[in-house]
Amino acid sequence: MNLRLSDLSACFEGVIPSIIATASADGMPNISYLSHVVRVDEEHVALSNQFFAKTAANVRANPKVTLILVDGFTGDQFLLDISFVRSIDAGALFDKIARQLKASSAQVGMSDVMRLRSADIFRVHGIEKVPSPAETASAMASRAPVSLPALSEAMKAIEQQAEADEIIDSLLGAIQRVLGYVNVLVLMHDNHRRCLITTGSMGYERSGLGSEIAGSDGLIGAAATSGQTIKVSDMSRVRRFGEAIALESEGAENATRTIAFPQLPTAMSQIAVPMTAGGTVLGVLFIESPERLAFREEDEAALEILAGQAASALRASEREAAAAELRPAARLPEPIAVGRDVRVVHHRFDDSVFVDGTYIVKGVAGTLLRLMLEWHRSDGRSEFTNREMRLAVGARMPEIKDNLETRLLLLRRRLEEKQAPIRLVRVGRGRVRLEAEGPLILDATAGDYP
Repeated sequence: MNLRLSDLSACFEGVIPSIIATASADGMPNISYLSHVVRVDEEHVALSNQFFAKTAANVRANPKVTLILVDGFTGDQFLLDISFVRSIDAGALFDKIARQLKASSAQVGMSDVMRLRSADIFRVHGIEKVPSPAETASAMASRAPVSLPALSEAMKAIEQQAEADEIIDSLLGAIQRVLGYVNVLVLMHDNHRRCLITTGSMGYERSGLGSEIAGSDGLIGAAATSGQTIKVSDMSRVRRFGEAIALESEGAENATRTIAFPQLPTAMSQIAVPMTAGGTVLGVLFIESPERLAFREEDEAALEILAGQAASALRASEREAAAAELRPAARLPEPIAVGRDVRVVHHRFDDSVFVDGTYIVKGVAGTLLRLMLEWHRSDGRSEFTNREMRLAVGARMPEIKDNLETRLLLLRRRLEEKQAPIRLVRVGRGRVRLEAEGPLILDATAGDYP
């Protein structure tokens, strides 16, 4: 059987290191391990070059090169007869390999050491499977292919949702139904604070809603900044991304204004998929799996389709909510607050808010809660429009334009998760009502920690 590079897709996942064998001009052999081998097309592969001075010298002196690839599922080995074509240090292919290398090496604290010098392109002249005493079957054969009808139905379901929470919940449900993944996060961009904030969560003991990732950290940051999907197929070779993030107890969370990033201790595969609409990355879809090589090419494509559909739906929801804000709404009688006082503390230096001493959220979401409380105190009302909040926040933070819906969603879900005596209830498109278990007392301070 004539083998093609596309038949060896499991060999390019980086689970088992590849080996390149070269020889000097006088025949002295040299063997090196490769961290990344990428299939360029059916006739070419690209090899990452970080340290290979000896290998590079041999290739220039002797063009006869052998590459050994190993199937991460079956252990099958393949010998490739290759020859050097050119070396590149810029361009789309180089950037793709560099991003993957940076994202994975950052997890072991070696992003500065494992810096890509170049990507070396080789032509493949022949592929030979190494004979094995035992016949192996592809592990992929035991997994059902992605159902296109199920994917189509999931896309329609996401498109039909009108509110941000419904869109995100529909996305999470679709990933579980169509692809079977149960550990999923949705992180939305906060351009004001230059980070990504967990706004949707499924499958974790602690939801991690409100936890933050710096805009360029790890797989998630790489996907957000590049607009490209980034994955690691064997976490046993690298330290988990979550281990680089400090863990906090409930008490520590209250003291430090940080929320622990959700963790799957048994994760072996991770993938970060940008949620892009109109050429803009709105957020990142992040999935973990306890299986090695969990994300096949078709899974990756399906996740990109679902992420893009959700991003477009969120963008449309934001625009529809803005249009709905201009329509008059019936005013309901303001409820009379009874019960104990509810004390809310707002710290202006990071816009963090605490309700009865419990940390809720910070950033734009914290500002929104402060605004509603101030209007409630000055005007005696409990219903507010997205439009007035957008205008008020925009006056202080001119760069704030979109994603108000997702910030209100984060605020509402954090209040629910912490069982706070304050609730945020939707009463129509672009309108919310603030409910409390007693009279609200706002303490705004420019100081540091309480």
